[in-house]
Amino acid sequence: MLLNTPDCQAGRQASAFTLSDPDGNAYSLESLMGEKGLLVAFICNHCPYVQAVIDRFVADAKCLQADGVNVVAVMSNDYRYVPADSPANMKKFARQHGFTFPYLVDEDQSVGKAYGAVCTPDFFGFNANGILQYRGRLDDARMGDPTNRKPELLEAMQFVAATGTGPTVQYPSMGCSIKWS
Repeated sequence: MLLNTPDCQAGRQASAFTLSDPDGNAYSLESLMGEKGLLVAFICNHCPYVQAVIDRFVADAKCLQADGVNVVAVMSNDYRYVPADSPANMKKFARQHGFTFPYLVDEDQSVGKAYGAVCTPDFFGFNANGILQYRGRLDDARMGDPTNRKPELLEAMQFVAATGTGPTVQYPSMGCSIKWS
């Protein structure tokens, strides 16, 4: 089911969590917070919307990491229902696309629910104090030709890194619904 994300609820504190990657390495929100902020991306392997943007997302994530904004991807889908999203397939997907950030399994879906994630991809941008400043799409290319795209997420998070606040204009992300248990 195709969904749009709700408007950003700027000012909301990031919900604490500890999740593991497919190899069992644990990451907490506190350990992931960057000097200038954190981008939490709810994604999965099988979604055509994620597949359409993943290489642009990884490239933008590298820029953000260089700017002091850490990035983490979280997979909240019920992978028993969608085996393509299994931890083993998450490892393959991350390797195939050159992830430079952790890709974590939300086994009980509690993190996706705490953040209010509704679709993949769903992006949450926090400032250095863990306060939500951005919730929107990656860029204006959507499923179309990305050659002349406006990198909205990258620009928004660079603004957050510089000012601690998000842009006033934000467009919702669009994607497949999260597959809840």
